[in-house]
Amino acid sequence: MTDLSLLPTTQEQLVKRLKSRGPQSIKILAGQLGLTTMGVRQHLAQLQEKGYVKHAQLSHQTRGRPVTLWKLTTQGHALFTDGHARIAVELITAAAQTFGEAGLNKLVEVNENSLLTQYQNELPDPQLSLSDTLEALCAKRSREGFMAELRLTPSGWLLIENHCPIFAAASSCSALCVAELSLFKKLLEGHAIVERSDYLLEGARRCAYRIQPIDAQR
Repeated sequence: MTDLSLLPTTQEQLVKRLKSRGPQSIKILAGQLGLTTMGVRQHLAQLQEKGYVKHAQLSHQTRGRPVTLWKLTTQGHALFTDGHARIAVELITAAAQTFGEAGLNKLVEVNENSLLTQYQNELPDPQLSLSDTLEALCAKRSREGFMAELRLTPSGWLLIENHCPIFAAASSCSALCVAELSLFKKLLEGHAIVERSDYLLEGARRCAYRIQPIDAQR
């Protein structure tokens, strides 16, 4: 499998943009990256030959002709896959066989508690500034490979994880996803309500969490 960093710079940027923003038109991609539509079309054609992108659908506009959108293929998404995916799945399978589901869930819980302590030690206190805590959380998740971004919404924030470096493991052990949501809830307990709004394992293209300050509900 080709490493993402081995792609030409422009193609790497296009792949990352499609990963983080979903299906896009050539015109939109050109505007976002400061390129000509012809240049983007040529790069997409080369990426299509490599099997990394394909036509997604036609976006029906209110006026004019429908616009063709481009998206990543399964092979394109695999450019972002964690290199330790296979061994992670094997370890999860072995743990389940050795300790049973209850034992596996206990291991996930221990790991969650360890992560909670780590996050609490590294991130700003949400009691002092919830927004600073969320910005730091977003940055930390990005460093851990989740391609995270934080968006301000009318009711609070949306924490988006455009990539899941543990997708293979989570597909074999959904308790990891439960633990992730639990981690965020415990981290922001007493300061914000956290709900998962998009879930990769249920067919969404990413995982996302709605975060609403408790003060806003009073």
